This record gives sequence, C-alpha cells and structure tokens, in this order.
Amino acid sequence: MRTILTPRHFVFALIICALPIIATAQNPPPADAPQETRFAQPGEPRPNLFMELGLTPDQVRALRRINADRKPVEMTARRRFQEANRALNMAIYSDTVEEADFQTRLSEFQAAQAELARVKFTNELAIRRLLTPAQLQKFRELRRRFAEERGRRANNRIDQVGRPPMRRGGQMPPPTN
Repeated sequence: MRTILTPRHFVFALIICALPIIATAQNPPPADAPQETRFAQPGEPRPNLFMELGLTPDQVRALRRINADRKPVEMTARRRFQEANRALNMAIYSDTVEEADFQTRLSEFQAAQAELARVKFTNELAIRRLLTPAQLQKFRELRRRFAEERGRRANNRIDQVGRPPMRRGGQMPPPTN
C-alpha cells in the first residue's frame, strides 16, 4: 500500500529537517553556552551548531546569506501551498463536487507542494556544499543523535501516559508498525 504524504505531515517533516540548521543559523546562542545543550528542551539554551561543526567565519557568513535569500522565497512558496490546500479542501467539501474543479485544485496543490520541497532541498544542498567532508561527517552524526533523542523523548511520553502523545487538533498519531 502506498502512503500519501498529507500536507500536515509534509510541513511537519520540512520543519523538523530544517530546524536545527535554520534556527541556529539565524540566531546562534552565545559562545559560552554549555556544550551539553545539543538537545535542549524548550526554554533551555540552544546548542551552537556553528561551534560544533567548526564553521569558519566565511562559512557562517555564507550560511546566513543562503538563509536570508531563502526566507522570502520559502514564505511565498509556503503561502501558495497553504492557499492551494485551502482551495482543495473547499473543492472537496463544497455542497456539490465538480470533478474538473477538484482536478484543477489538486494539480495546484501538487505544484505548490513540489515548489515548497524544491525550495527546501535546494537550500539544504546549498548548505551541504558549504561543509567540508569532516564537517559533513559531524553534521550526519549530530542528525543521527538528534533523531535518536527525538525517538527517546517520544517513547518517554508514551511510557508516561501509556499511549502516544496527541497531535495538534487532538488527533492521535497513526500506529507505528
């Protein structure tokens, strides 16, 4: 069975993948922040990814320029995606469903989704090209540790309440098999 990526899942995945790079690149914490804050809880100091990766001042400037250039493009793409999603929902849940209108709205939604993905992955590729082989290896390790920690936190929430955490809107996440 083929799994369809819903808009909510797509946006969530997009945010999770880009968050460590984008958040740190936009506003790095002070250099004296403790190094053990890599997986800080909300309200705690964020890690300094620049220091952990050993980015040079030129790399930091280039990363900030990449993110500054990306931001307005991503905002436009995200707005288009949200509007296309709303239009598709309206077409689906209108009193009468017109197949042609549905197909048009679906095509617009898919194009907007593809554009948002293109912006995200083009940005990630530009960032990846800035990294030296050693920095790339370190980045991969940090991402692996981040994913493990995220999994541990999710498991802890399951253990605490006996069921997976609720999603926004009160929906339960799909079962994992």
